[in-house]
Amino acid sequence: MACEGNGLSDERIGEALIREVIEDQLKDIPSEDVPPLTPLVKVKNDQEQKVVAQLAAMVRIVGDRMHTDRAFQDAIDGIARNSNSKWDKFREVADKVFEHGITWERIAVLIYVAGKLAVKMVEAHLPQSVREILKWTVEFFKNNLLGWIWEHGGWISSFSELAKSSMQSMSCMGSLNYGWVFIFVAGLGLGSFITWRLTR
Repeated sequence: MACEGNGLSDERIGEALIREVIEDQLKDIPSEDVPPLTPLVKVKNDQEQKVVAQLAAMVRIVGDRMHTDRAFQDAIDGIARNSNSKWDKFREVADKVFEHGITWERIAVLIYVAGKLAVKMVEAHLPQSVREILKWTVEFFKNNLLGWIWEHGGWISSFSELAKSSMQSMSCMGSLNYGWVFIFVAGLGLGSFITWRLTR
């Protein structure tokens, strides 16, 4: 069931990716305000860590496009402000992300939302909620997305789709930042190298 024939676990990579993106979003928050995120799982080897790092860079590029989407940002704010069950609100946003089906880009968007929501909760002086967000996102990932990922060739298959989406995001940004181009090209090269090594 899990794609482990090449030494990689899609489940482990997914959980590590969610944690990595949340930590990346929280990097500008003073460390005393951020609770430690004990990993639910640890990547098993350098290959998995490289895949996680590459995917995190692509999620960041795809997610940054959502930064200017006011309706999307309002939905994230709505979860943070809601005094009722935040899990129910998170689930509503997740369902909205996937209302037209699952794609690699939408998976990236959901993981990005988890990171942004973590920042909002720390800013609202609710840092204990960061662990809940990590738990909710991993739970949603396992219950709703992992099977789809397995059916579509595992995380390794996501590289080309996310790279295409990342490139579209960058071309939509009026002035093309050469730093992003370098990151994208380096990431694409790393993804190609990892794919080549795994298929040997």
